[in-house]
Amino acid sequence: MSTEARTHGAVYAENGTCTFSVWAPGKQKMVLHLVAPQEQKVEMIKNDSGYFYKELNGVAPGTQYFFMPEGVEDIPDPASYYQPQGVKGPSEVVDHYAFTWEDQAWRGKPLEDFILYELHVGTFTAEGTFEAIISRLDDLLDIGINALEIMPVSQFSGERNWGYDGVFPYAVQNSYGGPQGLKKLVNACHKKGIAVILDVVYNHIGPEGNCFEHYAPYFTDTYRTPWGNAINFDGEWSDGVRDYFSGNPIYWFHEFHLDGLRVDAIHAVFDTSAEHFWELCHKRIKTLEQQIARPLYMIAESDFNSPKVVTAVEYGGFGFDAQWLDDFHHALYVLLDKQGKKRYEDFGSIQQLEKAYNEGFVLSGDYVKFRKRKYGASSVGIPPNRFVAFTMNHDQVGNRVRAERLCMLVDFERLKLAAAAVLLSPYIPMLFMGEEYADESPFFYFISHEDPELIEAVREGRKKEFSAFASEGEPLDAYAQETFEASKLKWHKRNEGKHAVIRAWHKELIRMRNSLGALKSYWRENIQASVIGEKSLLLHRKHHDEHILCLLNFSEQECIYPASAYTLQWKKILDSKEVQWSIEGTVKNAGHPRLVLPGEVMRVKPLSVLVYSS
Repeated sequence: MSTEARTHGAVYAENGTCTFSVWAPGKQKMVLHLVAPQEQKVEMIKNDSGYFYKELNGVAPGTQYFFMPEGVEDIPDPASYYQPQGVKGPSEVVDHYAFTWEDQAWRGKPLEDFILYELHVGTFTAEGTFEAIISRLDDLLDIGINALEIMPVSQFSGERNWGYDGVFPYAVQNSYGGPQGLKKLVNACHKKGIAVILDVVYNHIGPEGNCFEHYAPYFTDTYRTPWGNAINFDGEWSDGVRDYFSGNPIYWFHEFHLDGLRVDAIHAVFDTSAEHFWELCHKRIKTLEQQIARPLYMIAESDFNSPKVVTAVEYGGFGFDAQWLDDFHHALYVLLDKQGKKRYEDFGSIQQLEKAYNEGFVLSGDYVKFRKRKYGASSVGIPPNRFVAFTMNHDQVGNRVRAERLCMLVDFERLKLAAAAVLLSPYIPMLFMGEEYADESPFFYFISHEDPELIEAVREGRKKEFSAFASEGEPLDAYAQETFEASKLKWHKRNEGKHAVIRAWHKELIRMRNSLGALKSYWRENIQASVIGEKSLLLHRKHHDEHILCLLNFSEQECIYPASAYTLQWKKILDSKEVQWSIEGTVKNAGHPRLVLPGEVMRVKPLSVLVYSS
């Protein structure tokens, strides 16, 4: 990548030169302070756009440096590519040309074919590194996972964090293995046919080690976010801020060969500019996409419930390729967990899950008790492959007092229902790490800040956040090492007892999804969900002459479905009540009829999944 395309950081060239640049329009002087392996101080040159530049020869990769605004104090580079000593230490020059990529044959894959798998690097393995993940890729491939979604890896303070407190958006977390480790992981994934999505945060910068205000007005008090100062995308001096953040996706895509980014809380990115920040990002990404000739995806987490998020920029939208579908999760969860209504008071009926399947957004202009106002807009015209559906993610697990996964909240039969509801849906499915074998490890919120006051503020903030759930006790100490260790997966359980059954169940559902044309169709006219009974749902998927009926009975009562509505003969291809899908010894002589003839009635057993094909 040319230096013109990247206006921030220490850009090391193949000829051995390194160009240092930093945006600080209000500063009169900037000194580059090389601190290792040899100390040197060099005054930088300022251009008319407020950027300070300096090109040096003989600066080797691994050289550590600070910038000194006005020549006074050592401050890390806000566009640092590596912070080997943490957020308060020197930045380090990285040679991005040194890594030998072996993924030249990788051309990406269609987003609608993704089986996403969200993971946290620090808790996915005992080692908690990028390289340790590589040894588990074959386990994921075996059940059909073909896309990782990695929680944020931008440098944060300490070694334990969810990643949303990152303070160096361009630097890869040192304790995970730094930029070299991430490249090794992406390279290994691509060689095995696995895409890699990275979670990024453009709505705030974490508190500890945040050095941005030493350089320029990166923040604004015009808007507020729940996590820190809002980014200045539309105020005075915002041009450099927009350049900095819109260049970040390009950096990840180009230097790390990533296939996509999942963007955190886009609703907390405020911009009234004529060209919205997301439009700017879209334009730059599409230019790069044409240059490298493979697809690059942007997936949004959005609280808007607006089709604008995934509408093309040319039609006034933000241009995201897909977004998380929280409404689907909420509608499904309250049907599974008897306590679910306490968390999602606006959900609770089978009709809402029906709407989630047929339309996407459930809350689409209705009055919402939780928000005390009307909320959302219709997504009827949005294709299903623009939504990501799930039963769990880091938020849904971690933002509980005891951080329970779904398998700790519902019984075995409901767990199978949950997996089927997502994997038989027309949406892009996502599993949360360990979900495929019902790992029972909690996923707590954890930190390892250095500032005692900040640590205490986090503790008090978590207590306040969970005050409405006081009956469940107090949240564990987010700073405690034990809290982090308890959140690590128990991989040894994946082939034992009920865990092995659930793993096999997920594998079969994914196999069906990938092999049946009707389950791969993303046209709305080929998808129809209908309520049958008080708490059961029929999902009819079709493609040309192939028809698939998916019956999901969330009730503890038998459900009767008059198959005579179709003049077809139905052959059973999946039945959650068969012995192979039961915990040993709990089911005998179970299952539904293998064939259903025209005019016959289907009797769907309580809490069961039944799939027929014609």
